[in-house]
Amino acid sequence: MAELSELLGVLDLEQVGEGRFRAQNFSEGPGGVVFGGQLLGQSIVAGATVDPSKEVKSIHTVFARGGATDKPLDIEVEAMHTGRALASATVTVRQDERLCTRSLVLLSAVEPDLIRHGVDFPEVPSPENTPAGPELGGFWEVRVVDGVDLTDPDVVGPPELFVWVRFPGAETSGVIGQALLAYATDGFLIGTAMRPHEGIGYALAHVSISTSVLSHTLTFHEPIDAGRWHLLAHESPYAGRGRSYGRANIFDVDGRVVASFIQDNMIRDFPESQRPKAGERSHF
Repeated sequence: MAELSELLGVLDLEQVGEGRFRAQNFSEGPGGVVFGGQLLGQSIVAGATVDPSKEVKSIHTVFARGGATDKPLDIEVEAMHTGRALASATVTVRQDERLCTRSLVLLSAVEPDLIRHGVDFPEVPSPENTPAGPELGGFWEVRVVDGVDLTDPDVVGPPELFVWVRFPGAETSGVIGQALLAYATDGFLIGTAMRPHEGIGYALAHVSISTSVLSHTLTFHEPIDAGRWHLLAHESPYAGRGRSYGRANIFDVDGRVVASFIQDNMIRDFPESQRPKAGERSHF
């Protein structure tokens, strides 16, 4: 079972040149494919290097192609702008000659409030009153409100999902905390979109249904402590034409909204030429 130290290890990028890094892969990849949350976290860490005096404010990532977990990644960072209040960079992740993702990373100086408001915390049980979820690895804890099972295609519900997550023992602040939370944002919005549809469940993904994250935008509002519980409040307002759209607000245990994210996803039948054989899963 993977431990938190392994996940932190893949976020510890090896600098191999100016704006160039080499990265390893986490073993917890579905079907031998690099998990998108890992790529988000690594891109945040890489993008932050263009101006360490600022915080990562947002990241927008397009997932062009999948990567294999048994090969290292090459990461290229190009500064677009560095100023007093803001900085920005492009981050490109490749594996051999295969371009996997490209991200736009925005960084911001810390500034005082002129105005402030935040959406209300939803009416859900605390993490202590939410049953422990399925064992997803020794590096994080996941508790799904009401024990919703996204894998069961016969379980139908509204296109929403509330999930408590934390990374016990993780660094409590800074870019690593942001990268860990980013890892957690990638895993639930496709399943959320499937909930209203009988006969469609996440257990069928990569087996009889072709699914993939196409783009992911994550914005940080407040400093992140990844070692504490955070509530991911997901909803999917639309699904159709082989795609789904999802969004979520992230709250800390004090009820503050600390981050938000959106995803565009693919959910469709396999093209006949790409359909996996019986008992197999697609890899890309």
